[in-house]
Amino acid sequence: MSDHPTRYVAPPGAAPLVQLKGIAKYFPGVIANEDVDLDVMPGEIHALLGENGAGKSTLMNILTGIYQPDGGEIIIDGYAREFSTPQQAIAAGIGMVHQHFKLVNAFTVAENIHLGWSETPRRASASILEARTADLAAKFNLDVRPAARITELSTGEQQRVEILRVLARRARVLILDEPTAVLTPGEARELFKALRDFVSTGNAVIFISHKLDEVLEISDRITILRGGRKIATENAADCTPAKLARLMVGRDIVLADMRGRPEGAAPMSAAPVLSLRDVVALNDLGDEALHGLSLDVRAGEIVGVAGVAGNGQRELSQVLTGTRAIASGEIVLDGRVIDRANAADFVARGVGHIPEDRLHSGLAPALSVTVNAVMREYGAPPVTQSGVYRPGAAIALAKDIAAVAEVAIPDFAMPIRNLSGGNQQRLVARREMRVAKKVLVAAYPSRGLDVGAINTMLRYIVELRDAGAGIILISEDLEELLNLSDRIAVLYEGKIMGVVDNDTVDIEEIGLLMGGRSKDGGAVHG
Repeated sequence: MSDHPTRYVAPPGAAPLVQLKGIAKYFPGVIANEDVDLDVMPGEIHALLGENGAGKSTLMNILTGIYQPDGGEIIIDGYAREFSTPQQAIAAGIGMVHQHFKLVNAFTVAENIHLGWSETPRRASASILEARTADLAAKFNLDVRPAARITELSTGEQQRVEILRVLARRARVLILDEPTAVLTPGEARELFKALRDFVSTGNAVIFISHKLDEVLEISDRITILRGGRKIATENAADCTPAKLARLMVGRDIVLADMRGRPEGAAPMSAAPVLSLRDVVALNDLGDEALHGLSLDVRAGEIVGVAGVAGNGQRELSQVLTGTRAIASGEIVLDGRVIDRANAADFVARGVGHIPEDRLHSGLAPALSVTVNAVMREYGAPPVTQSGVYRPGAAIALAKDIAAVAEVAIPDFAMPIRNLSGGNQQRLVARREMRVAKKVLVAAYPSRGLDVGAINTMLRYIVELRDAGAGIILISEDLEELLNLSDRIAVLYEGKIMGVVDNDTVDIEEIGLLMGGRSKDGGAVHG
């Protein structure tokens, strides 16, 4: 596959592959989409931008048959179509990879790729399915492990399986919702190569992302939604990140270095508020995931953890919050050794946790917004008084948390899964910050958020630091880590390869350590 495949040139008068006209969708109290037009041409990568809740996912759910529109029409190849089910959309060549994956955890990668696919051989051994999967992976330049079970994969690996599954079914229009949120820069480059190759034959991509530089790099045209309505469609060549941010949020956004401390901010403590000492921890399969790991965080300090996905970040965040037991070593919190993993005990001692997978680890998706907002304080006043749960107090507290989180909620009784991903994330963050009197462990807190929401999220974290909490910020976004952290620890294959002071940081050195190498080019062992 060449880096620059021949660009597809549509014949004169060619119809758009996809045309949406006047699309409208309403939920109780919410205008999700109203009078939205979108056309996607053959050979085009068309980006879709907007803040969380702007209507991007709803619009794509209509195009893929998950929702039916309340108004407007869908035109594919010049013909009006109605999709009652996702299967009908797939048959018409419309395939989507969602932010929250739809894989069967107990099955292997190969089994997930072939599940429900008309081209799956009637009688095929595991080795045949795995060989077919390896061929597909090579064809589309997506590195997967065909024999691995989904539960063994990092979030980034799972996403590659989802993308491969859709491409294998000969989608002509591929919709990607935040496809690089869990990919390293190198993996993202490989994906971009695959997408350019995909559209070079007259296919099209609809690319939803909040990473403005990335959108400008990969897309031909960009459509911006705000408040459920289309604001503009622009040629990428005519745009800048500042212009796109302004169109998305309706005002200028300034992203700044947030390491400066305001007057009155809590000073950094001399002694660590939380320490890991030679910690060994196992993953879900019983293999060693953290190898003799030591890390300190002081009160009033942000320690960034850099690393490529799948190098022990999940296990590290769970050990730090009492949701995963350690096999050996010590955890010291506020001067006391914690001798057993107990999430409730960690919360009681002032440790909050913004988890990597908010929908499954941070929330109970089927339960109400109220229950999810107050779950950390469920057994304490004012929610529970003298052993009696008080629904009115729970709703009042949930409303307070939502207001501080700047999340508009039409109905606190609705399941929290009905909120956009960004609003879920902000609600989880504010809930956890209320209990994080000593420490906040934030794993990818801005993943999947738009530029305005990222600024809000990072401001929350800085405010908590200034109030005197110790922060462990796990992120794949080096720029984010550099803008917030006092020190940056680099994690590789379950080991801390080095801790660098942000004032004397060497980006090249961090990049090498993330790949398990030292600055002199040799592999690092330890």
